[in-house]
Amino acid sequence: MVAQKAPGVSTAAALKAVRAVATHYSGTTVMDQAAFKAEKAKSVQQMVTLMYVLLALAILIALLGIGNTLALSIFERTRELGLLRAIGMTRRQLRATIRWEPVIIALQGTILGLLIGVFFGWALVTAMKNQGITVFSLPLVSLVIMVLLAGLAGVAAAILPSHRAAKLNILRAIGSE
Repeated sequence: MVAQKAPGVSTAAALKAVRAVATHYSGTTVMDQAAFKAEKAKSVQQMVTLMYVLLALAILIALLGIGNTLALSIFERTRELGLLRAIGMTRRQLRATIRWEPVIIALQGTILGLLIGVFFGWALVTAMKNQGITVFSLPLVSLVIMVLLAGLAGVAAAILPSHRAAKLNILRAIGSE
């Protein structure tokens, strides 16, 4: 319930009077506008924190999946990698080539996820206009940081598989089936 103060009455006096009346009713909470906004912001901030935790968990799972897929890909392409090394590709070039695969995969997934997330955020704000949610804002700095971190995460997922591929014995790799 919203109470309005009478003209000429200070905010502090009105708040004191409403609190005095509210003590007679159990389960009531009296707040000024700043306290009410802070309480609502607290629940929104908890939801945002939960989303970031779920995002971190999804990123961890994605990195494990990318690393596992890349390791399997290297195992299946042993002969191809051996041939590349035999015709003159250096270990460093091979590692760089292999590192680009997960970076591209991570960036594609991140950009697609951001596009879908921004669309659904906009749709949610549009759908909830009648309930007082009218502002749609994009945290551009956070989104750019997420894209950069996704690229770095792709590089991190490729470190072990790319080193394994670079250490392959060329003759054994060519002779494998």
